[in-house]
Amino acid sequence: MVLYFKARPDAGDYTIYMGADKNENEELIKFHVDKVSSAHVYLRLKKGETIDTISEGLLEDCAQLVKAHSIQGNKMNNVEVIYTPWSNLKKSPSMDVGQVGFHNPRMVHVLTVEKRVNEIINRLNKTRVERRADLKAEKEASNAAEKAERKMQLKEKKRKEEIERLEKEKWAEIRSYKGLMVAEKMTSNRQIASAGKSMQEMEDEFV
Repeated sequence: MVLYFKARPDAGDYTIYMGADKNENEELIKFHVDKVSSAHVYLRLKKGETIDTISEGLLEDCAQLVKAHSIQGNKMNNVEVIYTPWSNLKKSPSMDVGQVGFHNPRMVHVLTVEKRVNEIINRLNKTRVERRADLKAEKEASNAAEKAERKMQLKEKKRKEEIERLEKEKWAEIRSYKGLMVAEKMTSNRQIASAGKSMQEMEDEFV
């Protein structure tokens, strides 16, 4: 089972995921209490966001959840919670279920949680929903939606570029036509008559 929580409203529309047990932890990116057992928490960022742009309030919600769901960490003060991008998680066959390592330790962030804040935990628990979830399918659906949006944006970009190209061609043609119609380059009927040439002769010369 996966537990779903809604982050504080002022942080934006974010859903926080947490594994109900160590098997579910296998599926989740982690905010994790360092050196002691705890739940893994997953936060799916919005398009264009990075782990460095997560707001302090949103980080606090995630960290408080991690601390509250650690048997040991919940009783301790000044607990260090570590978090990292999903892509930095490393899993090897020798690791226990729910245990992970990191490809690059420099990408691991540390947040110190001084103490449990019941006000935050109570607020989050009021939004708690527990259900079976196919996290892989949810991630694939999210990726597909982003891909479709990028495809639409590219299509719109090409459409605008084509409109701009046609507009440039149109004005180039207009400027070219105006050049042909310059008065000093045109021959009037009076000039033709004074030259003693008939219209037919002029047309023959033109041809």
